[in-house]
Amino acid sequence: MSFIPAFEIGLWNAWIFMIWTIVTPILLSLIIKEKGVSKILRTSVPMKHEKTLNIISMGAVIIGFLYSIFLPLKINKIWFYIGSLIFLFGFIFDLSILITLRSAKPDKPFTNGPYKYSRHPGYFALFMIMISISIMSLSWVFLLIAIICGIHLIIVAPVEEQYCLEKYGTDYKDYIERTPRWIGIPKSYEN
Repeated sequence: MSFIPAFEIGLWNAWIFMIWTIVTPILLSLIIKEKGVSKILRTSVPMKHEKTLNIISMGAVIIGFLYSIFLPLKINKIWFYIGSLIFLFGFIFDLSILITLRSAKPDKPFTNGPYKYSRHPGYFALFMIMISISIMSLSWVFLLIAIICGIHLIIVAPVEEQYCLEKYGTDYKDYIERTPRWIGIPKSYEN
């Protein structure tokens, strides 16, 4: 891994993988049937230092995307294949979110599909994609960008969960008790 790899515009640069971070929200807006679900996904949960956190996170994603245009992938290295597998996992996880949200209802918490294994599957998938790009390109700078985004997600997730507890009540409380925050095997129902 180099701190600042060679800058070169090319077809086989990291932007090929980073483009998915732009495509996902567009696809979400096109395939969600329920307008209420779309509104929930766009809801901004008020929190301390919200503007600053959002600016830092969005700035990191924008810088990451711009940087990815000039960031060559290390295609002939084992790291490219390792990163590709991680990307594939994040990509499939992200696609399953799109499929799940297509039939979601706004008056119930999302608990099907990838939401069975993670309370924040979109955040988890985004972080996997960002980490995979840093591995495929062997870039410390991109790894730093991924970590900044990850820290933002760690800060925002509990605040969103509190919002969902207020909105969905005991349904969401039960969901929290059986589903891991990031990824894992859900606990079974105990009666």
